[in-house]
Amino acid sequence: MKAQKNRATAKLLIERYFRQLTEGCGNGNCTNEFCASCCDFQPLDNNSAAAKALELFKINAKLCDYHPSITASADGSTQEDSKMSDKDPGFTKEDFSEVHHLTENTICTILSFCEEEGDYSALVRVIGRVFSNAEALMKSFRKDESNSTDNLESCKPADMKKDEKQSERSSEKTGASSAASLPGEALNEVFDACEVTVDIGAVRRVYDRLLSIDQLQGALVNALIYLTPNVELDLEYLDVYETNPDYLNIFIIVMENSNLHSPEYLEVALPQFCKAMSKLPVTALARLTKLWSKYDLPHIRRMMETFQQLITFTVVSNEYDGENLVNDDETVVAATQCLQVVFFASILGGDVDIEHNEEDEEDSDSDELTLHELLGEERLYKKGPRINPLEKELGVRPMDSIKPLIPFEDFINESLNDVIEMDKDFTFFKVNAETKFSFQTCPFILSVITKNQGLYYDNRIRMYSERRLTALFSMVQGQQPNPYLKLKVRRDHIIDDALVRLEMISMENPSDLKKQLYVEFEGEQGVDEGGVSKEFFQLVLEEIFNPDIGMFTYDNDTKLFWFNSSSLETEAQYTLIGIVLGLAIYNNCILDVHFPMVVYRKLMGKKGTYLDLSDSHPVLYQSLKGVLEYMGNVEEDMMMTFQISHTDLFGNPVIYDLKEQGDQIPVTKENRQEFVDLYADYILNKSVERQFKAFKKGFLMVTNESPLKYLFRPEEVELLICGSRKLDFEALEKTTEYDGGYSKDSQIIKDFWEVVHSFGEEQKRLFLQFTTGTDRAPVGGLGKLKMIIAKNGSDTDRLPTSHTCFNALLLPEYSSKEKLRERLLKAITYAKGFGML
Repeated sequence: MKAQKNRATAKLLIERYFRQLTEGCGNGNCTNEFCASCCDFQPLDNNSAAAKALELFKINAKLCDYHPSITASADGSTQEDSKMSDKDPGFTKEDFSEVHHLTENTICTILSFCEEEGDYSALVRVIGRVFSNAEALMKSFRKDESNSTDNLESCKPADMKKDEKQSERSSEKTGASSAASLPGEALNEVFDACEVTVDIGAVRRVYDRLLSIDQLQGALVNALIYLTPNVELDLEYLDVYETNPDYLNIFIIVMENSNLHSPEYLEVALPQFCKAMSKLPVTALARLTKLWSKYDLPHIRRMMETFQQLITFTVVSNEYDGENLVNDDETVVAATQCLQVVFFASILGGDVDIEHNEEDEEDSDSDELTLHELLGEERLYKKGPRINPLEKELGVRPMDSIKPLIPFEDFINESLNDVIEMDKDFTFFKVNAETKFSFQTCPFILSVITKNQGLYYDNRIRMYSERRLTALFSMVQGQQPNPYLKLKVRRDHIIDDALVRLEMISMENPSDLKKQLYVEFEGEQGVDEGGVSKEFFQLVLEEIFNPDIGMFTYDNDTKLFWFNSSSLETEAQYTLIGIVLGLAIYNNCILDVHFPMVVYRKLMGKKGTYLDLSDSHPVLYQSLKGVLEYMGNVEEDMMMTFQISHTDLFGNPVIYDLKEQGDQIPVTKENRQEFVDLYADYILNKSVERQFKAFKKGFLMVTNESPLKYLFRPEEVELLICGSRKLDFEALEKTTEYDGGYSKDSQIIKDFWEVVHSFGEEQKRLFLQFTTGTDRAPVGGLGKLKMIIAKNGSDTDRLPTSHTCFNALLLPEYSSKEKLRERLLKAITYAKGFGML
């Protein structure tokens, strides 16, 4: 496919050289010796021109921009443009053929002429000529051009002027200060840091006027269709941006067209433009990102919606399957790559924290070849995290975002997610990244469900690979193969047994943690097909989060756990819980854990900051917020110093200096932000450094080689581990299976679902906890749960029971709906300690 594309591109380029040699570029002042428009050029016959075109293609010779001598008029007829006169550098109102780039003044002059004549054909010709020519468009709307807006004001319709005056008065009243409402000079100052030479204010004013004229729509569309293939070839083969960074102006000017999402553009013009834009080098894309990050929200949202609309339009207009992949659709791929620029602009333009990063655990690199490398699998198991080139160039990551301009959810394209074949996409992501596009390289466009599917493939292939390597190693060593991560534990010593076994594995052969988990309870028969592992996780968590052990503190208000800074437990205990969280993700199991979001942010490499306290320590957050917002004399009224004290879990006072000799440094209005930042750093980072470091070490033992950190944001990692709080019981009913004589048509089953659907939110959570061991839905919703309702005898006073490890509810055939409701409510309300097997 790639080879075919390259051949097609080469063919286009050779044809362009041939046209240049036979017809010329149309520029009477052309100095290119390989162009028929050059005065020194010796004419060639067609055969000689074809041979010469091939030769020029091989040496990447200079290509001229096309200066069309014939342009379409408003009624579709063609008119010849006059050649530029050496004697008369200006132009008359009747003849605008000498206009080879645009300014705001030029547009105003032509508009005034057209309105006087009642005919826009002159403007159509100029727009068609300039907007279809890369060099002409690149030189248009420069900041260094003298742009008086008087002419533009004079050529605006009266109603537009009236609307603008009303808008200005409204802005003055509300104090609006968005980039869109700024005058031209101030607007350019905002964008100066991006080092672009386009007068963006002028471009916007010109588009506002041009797009109100119906006759110009076709000219803009046709010009873009003609412009973009040449721009694409220039970027791909001639490195035009490297020699002239102002080439970026073309993309800045075109993207200011607020009609790009309309049907006229979606068919041909916008797809071609996206393909050209995707060929920009990463340095150019970074400049574009920085520029767009300074735009106000309506402009950046419009660009996001433009690319999203093209992706959706293309996807719904085509049919994809295992043979015809959406990954091979050039329009969808190019639009996704363009959308990535808007995605990072949204991050840069919002609230960002590029500091406060946790130190990454250093892997000890060995010079010895691994078994994966010996078997030629090094591409599949590359060491080190994958890095997005644009992310690297910008120096910002999605996890650095505190609040983007546009919510992350708005970048997810559901239509695209529906047609992606994730098994194929995963292969491209891990193996064929150089030759095939994978949507996992732009994870912002994928839903958590789709990304989780990719992670599932990664985990399973890694498990099978470890199993195969174990078999190979055992043959060489002459030992019995051990293809699973086997844990044999006693119920009454589950923490000790799991701790010893996992500690031995992590020291002797940590790669065993990447095998499929297989749990066996001593003295019990049973094959672990997922249910026993789930029960193991539940029991471990129940014991580790027991307040009596003191590893974690529990907040009754937030119902969240936090690391106990005074814990007497060993670091190995915290490493164990980190391994358990990693294994849960690795083995696709939902855990009933309740951590604040800052824990997942820290796992992904960010330190906790003041803002994170709102979730983890809300009372302290409100107190510190009060300090920051206090209007009086902070030093005299609050009498605080940089020495803080708090009480540990055992009631003992703990005193800590936030700065050296903190008790001697008063908190003032000037240093209160520093005080708040240091206080938050102590609570969230320094006070629990030993415990969290061990916890993170255990988590990374399992996930360090997985694409988890690349694909998921912290809130999505929480979703993977804990599941979703959104409960759709209608979806659960559709996927529930029945056993022991029940079916969906049984009267008691109909009664059962009527009862469950009538429950309040809290009762539904209790029911879910009773049946599955957690009150959350897995990634993808309750429809993915596969619950089983089995008959457990005829009418009785016994309560329903459950096998949480199999999501199975054992339901007696009660004689009435009222009795069913009463028995079920009693079971789920008082289930702790009995009824759950």
